Amino acid sequence: MDTVVRAVGLVKRFRGAVAVGGVDLEVHTGEHVALLGPNGAGKTTTLFMLLGVVTPDAGVVELLGHRLPEGRTAALARVGFAAGYLPLAERMRVREFLRMYADLYGVVDATAAIDDALVRFGIEDLASSLGTELSSGQRTLVGIVKATLHRPRLLVLDEPTASLDPDVATRVRQGLLDLTRTDGATLLITSHDMAEVEKLCERVIFVSRGQVVADGSPSEVTASFGRSGLEDVFLHLAARQPPAADGVGADPTARR
Repeated sequence: MDTVVRAVGLVKRFRGAVAVGGVDLEVHTGEHVALLGPNGAGKTTTLFMLLGVVTPDAGVVELLGHRLPEGRTAALARVGFAAGYLPLAERMRVREFLRMYADLYGVVDATAAIDDALVRFGIEDLASSLGTELSSGQRTLVGIVKATLHRPRLLVLDEPTASLDPDVATRVRQGLLDLTRTDGATLLITSHDMAEVEKLCERVIFVSRGQVVADGSPSEVTASFGRSGLEDVFLHLAARQPPAADGVGADPTARR
């Protein structure tokens, strides 16, 4: 099985505080993996190091066979990323915005790719809307569509359905599952919704205090902590997580 993401010994400090203290992990082709942990645990910093947004103080990251930071441009050409906090062009119509990204990604038939993606996630009615006319949930949907236009080998989603109504979130999950099934893409997500994680992912990696504390299927991880479910594991780790001001596991890039 090909390795899509490989990290060895990742360390990151901010102002002398340890945010990530030696993370090792691998994600393989076709896997659906959730990177989980309470606020301040270091998961967002870890995610950003895996994408080359944050440079580790120590350790190695390989993304789609390219070592970062040297190979970041080549690697990211085959990665899609979406998060609710990313800005959307307010004075562009949705189709114009998606066309701009399709051109940047080098999509050969941009019109067909945009049409397919809009239909897949059920937002074809938003194609002519301006960014200023969209709700926060609609902006999140457009961001997910944008991230899938070039059929990435790795799709990274930070809280993909956090601002969505339950019926829309269900549609998004189905669209993601259809996409990964069709293209064999690898899915890496962060989420605070443990029910969503259990529906989307067959593997979970929990981070606490800047280190990986569990890695396995939802049932394996739950059993290893002697808990009743992933939400119970999450709450258990959150109760043990010191405040970010203590410096252990502090994550200054976290937005939630």
